[in-house]
Amino acid sequence: MNSELIDQVSAHMGANGLPYGIPIHPNLVHLTLGLFIIGIVFDLVAVLFPIEKWLFNSLGLNVERAQLFEVGWYNMVAATIVTFFTVAAGFYEMLLATPPAHLTSSWGLQAMETMMWHGVGGVFLLAFMTGMTFWRGWQRYISCKDSDMQVRWIYIFAGVFIMALLYLHGTLGAQLAAEFGVHNTADKLLRMGQDINAALK
Repeated sequence: MNSELIDQVSAHMGANGLPYGIPIHPNLVHLTLGLFIIGIVFDLVAVLFPIEKWLFNSLGLNVERAQLFEVGWYNMVAATIVTFFTVAAGFYEMLLATPPAHLTSSWGLQAMETMMWHGVGGVFLLAFMTGMTFWRGWQRYISCKDSDMQVRWIYIFAGVFIMALLYLHGTLGAQLAAEFGVHNTADKLLRMGQDINAALK
């Protein structure tokens, strides 16, 4: 009974080991990264606005500090919302993964170790980003409500630190696809000895 069910599920899997053509998690990851980085960068630009104001004026751009903070705030909110879906898709695709047992990454980790670190790291990063969004909202609506500055420097430094963690975490994800071939269509077809050009027509 179990083997029949597994065979039925396997029959609907594509060459990437998923029931759909393009993995969802890597695409959402890039959306998460872009939104979070833009959020922190615009807040940093807003904090430094008095120094940069001449540059905006020389470019003929009518920019106000409050507008920059608006971009930072809404991107941070969007990043957190998207990251819930990013992590959920990651765990779903991780459950369907069949990582090779005989390979090690450039960091010296095996595929299963890499996948576990990537999964656990994703949960922690989601928690950090959620915390950053609540912190950003607290500053915007309560602690810095009557100030021209919507964020404090410690918030910017925390954001830069999380960006560094995102880089390390993303490297683990890249190793899963590039070095271990997890949900990598071309890698799977090559391992099966098939002609990629013919299979992907």
